[in-house]
Amino acid sequence: MKSGIKWMFLILGTMIGAGYASGREIWEFFGFESGLAIIIFTVIFMISIYVIMKISYEEKSTHFFPIIERLVGKKLSYVYDVLIMMYLFTTTIVMIAGGGATLEAFAIPYWGGITFFSVLLILLFVGSTNGIIKLNAFVIPILALGLFYSLLSFNINHHHSWTFDLNKQYNWPAAFTFTSLNILSLIAVLSAIGREMKGLKEAKVASIGSGLVLGVISFIYNETLLQVSDYLAEYEIPLFAILKGSSFAFFLFMSIMLWIAIYTSAVAGVFGLASRLKDMIKMPFWIIAAILVISMIPFTRFGFANLVAILYPLYGLINLYLLVTILLYPILSRYRTRD
Repeated sequence: MKSGIKWMFLILGTMIGAGYASGREIWEFFGFESGLAIIIFTVIFMISIYVIMKISYEEKSTHFFPIIERLVGKKLSYVYDVLIMMYLFTTTIVMIAGGGATLEAFAIPYWGGITFFSVLLILLFVGSTNGIIKLNAFVIPILALGLFYSLLSFNINHHHSWTFDLNKQYNWPAAFTFTSLNILSLIAVLSAIGREMKGLKEAKVASIGSGLVLGVISFIYNETLLQVSDYLAEYEIPLFAILKGSSFAFFLFMSIMLWIAIYTSAVAGVFGLASRLKDMIKMPFWIIAAILVISMIPFTRFGFANLVAILYPLYGLINLYLLVTILLYPILSRYRTRD
């Protein structure tokens, strides 16, 4: 049970990154008439996480290649090997850009924020990588509660009435592209813990727990964004539109929480990349991480909002095939076993 909760925090730390915590990713995929989409997302997310963790446990994996090979076969696994590395590299750039954009709210120059964020990112990898899991276990409960409280209090203060009309749910397919967007980073991170898992009970706790938390927060977040939709074009970070009018103390708290969310997600991305490259490059783990982060910095000049708007929908579509193979895996593997 305890280990399952630990992995749940790792999953949440990977998911609640720059795009998600800021609201930009949720608004990009969901928006109006998306209640059913979020419910479907919650279910298929739970199934996907359990399947990935089950394969990871069976393979006793330390990186994502064995999991990809089991899911899509040997030939396609090489294609996805490259794709996952590209995905982790580009989405971590988004996280670093998000870290810089968040600090701009406190009059810190964008490039100053980028530099500060990058240095802290590299420092975490100096020493044991267990610090990554400990970091998530510490900050993610605070972050999830803070985000939940800020969204719920906004709705209460604005007397929002919750409605759910099944006849107005045209955006339900977004559940699949939203899940597929995040599936590569989750494979990269969860495949690195295969040897540390003690049993499949951990996978059940982690998958159900993380799915429920993300489902509830996503639904409330989306409902809240709908109320400020007229002002979202003015904000690179949609969460700041929700926090407008809040006390400075609460704004400061949520900004710090957002920054930490971005940081933990960036850590997960670098961790997944470095774990894969360690088999190819005989260097200390932290040096690989440092090289990766430094090579990402120049690309952050494109800006956080632009990077999310371009990259996230693109990866959501590209990864659909992989998501389908994950969802069908329990059925197909049982069929192969019988044969």
